[in-house]
Amino acid sequence: ASRLSYFLWSSMPDDELLNLAVAGKLRQDGNLEKQTRRLLADAKSKSLAENFAGQWLELRSLDVRTPDRQLFPQYDDGLKAAMRTETEMFFESIVREDRSIVDLLSADFTFANEKLAKLYGLNDVRGNEFRRVSLAGTARGGILTQASILTVTSNPNRTSPVKRGKWILENILGTPPPPPPPDVPELPEAKAGEAKGTLRQRLEQHRANPGCASCHKSMDPLGFAMENFDAIGAWRDKDGDSPIDSAGQLPSGEKFSGPKELRELLLASRKPQFSRCLTEKLLTYALGRGVEYSDQCAIQKITAALEKDQSRFSRLVVEIVSSDPFLKTGVVSKPH
Repeated sequence: ASRLSYFLWSSMPDDELLNLAVAGKLRQDGNLEKQTRRLLADAKSKSLAENFAGQWLELRSLDVRTPDRQLFPQYDDGLKAAMRTETEMFFESIVREDRSIVDLLSADFTFANEKLAKLYGLNDVRGNEFRRVSLAGTARGGILTQASILTVTSNPNRTSPVKRGKWILENILGTPPPPPPPDVPELPEAKAGEAKGTLRQRLEQHRANPGCASCHKSMDPLGFAMENFDAIGAWRDKDGDSPIDSAGQLPSGEKFSGPKELRELLLASRKPQFSRCLTEKLLTYALGRGVEYSDQCAIQKITAALEKDQSRFSRLVVEIVSSDPFLKTGVVSKPH
C-alpha cells in the first residue's frame, strides 16, 4: 500500500487503501487495479506531474540553466515558472484524462498564460491564469516543442542541437549515446562578429573529427529539426542572417524537415521505442532504482499490454504496479 501511494501520490496511503492492505485484500478481486485507478483519478496524483515528469523531462534543470538576459530580455522568473507550469499541466492532463501516451508527443493543445502565449505567438490569451489553448495549425505539438524542454536543452546564449538531439535519444527513444571521447574539445563559442557560418555549419565541421562522427550522426539531425526554436523556445526563421536549415536524416535513412515532420516520423516508426522508453522511466521512478536485466521480461509484458489498450496512460500504471519487480521489491522511499 505504501509503495503504491508513494508512487502515485508521493505521500502515505489513505484509510481506504490502508484498510484493504491490512485485511490482506489489496491483491484480491481486482482491488489492486481498482485502487490504482482511484489514486490516479485523485487530485493527489498531481505529484506524478511534479515529481516524475520533472525527473523524466529534466524540468529541474530550469533552476540551473539561465539564458543570457541580454540576448533574451523577455526571460524572467515569471516566464521560467510559466514554462514549468505548462509542462506539468500538460502531463497532468494526459494522466487525468487517461489519454494515450502517444499524445505526449502529438497533442495539438497545451496550457498557457499571457506571458507564455506571447512567447509562442498565440493571440487572445490574457492574464496570468493558465488555460487550455489549441496549437492546431502551428508547428508546435506535444512535449518536444514546449519552451521548458527547449530551454533546458540549450546553452545560455544559443541553441544546442547536440543537447536537444541527446535529450531525444535519452528521454524519448531510450538510446542514450556514449559519453564523448575525453580528448575531443567542445565546440568553441563564436564571439560577436566572429561567427563563421551558421551553428549548423560549425557543428558539421566539428563532426568531421572521426572520434565525434558516429555519435553526432545520431544526435545532430534530431537537434537540427528543432533549430527553428531559439534558446528559450520562441520561433525563429533565421540563425543570425542565415535562414534556418531544419532538414535532417536519421541513420536508418528517413528524411524530415522541421519539428512537425520529425514528430510525425517518430510517431510513425519509433512508437514502440517511445513506449518502451517511457515504461522504463516510469518503472525506474516507481521502484526507486534503475532498471536491471532481470526486469526485461516484465517490461516486455507491460509494453505488450499497453499496445492492446490504445496505449492509455492508466494501463501503463496498472501494468507497472501489477508487475513482479513492483510487487516483489522492497518498500521504496518517496520517489525523488
